[in-house]
Amino acid sequence: MVLSSSLLIIKQNITKNSCTTKKHKMVNQKYFKPNKAITLPSHAFLLFVILSTNLITLFLTNTFYSSCSSSTESVTVEPEVTSRIQIQNLSLDVPEDDLPSEFVTYAYGQKLPFGYNWRFDTDTMYSPIGQACTWYKKDLKRYMSYDVNGSCPNDEALAQKLLLKGCEPLPRRRCHPAAAPDYEEPVPYPDCQWATPPDSSVVWKAYHCKNYTCLINRRSQKGSDDCKDCFWLNGLERYRWLPRRKPIELEFTQDEVLALKPKGTIRIGLDIGGGSGTFAVRMSERNVTIVTTSMNFNAPFNNFIASRGMISMFLTVSQRLPFFDNTLDIVHSMHVLSNWIPPVLLQFMLFDIYRVLRPGGLFWLDRFFCRLEQWDETYKPMLESIGFEKLKWVQGKKLDQKVEEMYLSAVLAKPLKNSW
Repeated sequence: MVLSSSLLIIKQNITKNSCTTKKHKMVNQKYFKPNKAITLPSHAFLLFVILSTNLITLFLTNTFYSSCSSSTESVTVEPEVTSRIQIQNLSLDVPEDDLPSEFVTYAYGQKLPFGYNWRFDTDTMYSPIGQACTWYKKDLKRYMSYDVNGSCPNDEALAQKLLLKGCEPLPRRRCHPAAAPDYEEPVPYPDCQWATPPDSSVVWKAYHCKNYTCLINRRSQKGSDDCKDCFWLNGLERYRWLPRRKPIELEFTQDEVLALKPKGTIRIGLDIGGGSGTFAVRMSERNVTIVTTSMNFNAPFNNFIASRGMISMFLTVSQRLPFFDNTLDIVHSMHVLSNWIPPVLLQFMLFDIYRVLRPGGLFWLDRFFCRLEQWDETYKPMLESIGFEKLKWVQGKKLDQKVEEMYLSAVLAKPLKNSW
């Protein structure tokens, strides 16, 4: 076919040249000597060159494609291999990997039943998961291995471990969580605020203590457990944020802070790392609703907060605050936001607090601590750069460490006008 096409082209060229010699005489004189026309030997030579070129091209083309076809795997890029997963009449194509099948079913996009949704601006729904979930496949496999519609593993410690590693939010599961078999009705409100809840309200497997009596008694034991005296409601916990006979300069009372704003304008807020929920209880006595975030570090803090009639949220400090912009009246945090958090991540969190506070809202930074040399270099400029106004600002030395450390207690306000 290649040869036939070449011969046809040559024939057309010869005919064209013989018919248009006179027409292009002036042009040809530029490139050919006068009185020297193109002869038949010249046409034969041109035919020989074209035929040779086509034969060489045909040979190289056949050789190239035959060599490629014999080694396709080594020179071509294969499309992503997929496998079809069947779970309870649900199926989807997903990249083949060693991820747990339940995780894949949850995480990969599912088509919306009615197609494209203009509110979502897509026809597919994706479930949010923490970026780091797939970095810890061994832990993730344990967490997502269960019988659908059956019982979830009793794995509270594993779930918290994944959260702290950045697998937040955790993927949802299609199983029933462990619960105390002899669960009792909670103490009625408001008595529950200062009552120790029944032991049957907690699944104790994840903790060293197996009852609340043990947790209350550990205040006098050696160790580094967080908030060791938080569960002793008849001790120091009962007097937090209340006036003292001998006021401590670094400790502000709740009434003192609430008085910074017009009466009744502090209504809802957040306590970050709120221990056993006492800040929320005291604020509820002042008609302020507080949501408390907490982790369960060797104690059932979230269960305890809920048993006291307060709202608890199982969130790490790394999680974006689940509130809309400019909505909260107050955000409080004691001890939690300090120099143990990488400075860049702490700055992100401070801006997130600024985001959720309404204009005029208060950020109560309760006993922030850091090393003395870090203060002027890192943390003071950081706090002052966010955009808060200083309403109260007290610094002091931290005396319970061998190295020089300092405390800061401050009440900061998001500007009421032109907050940004």
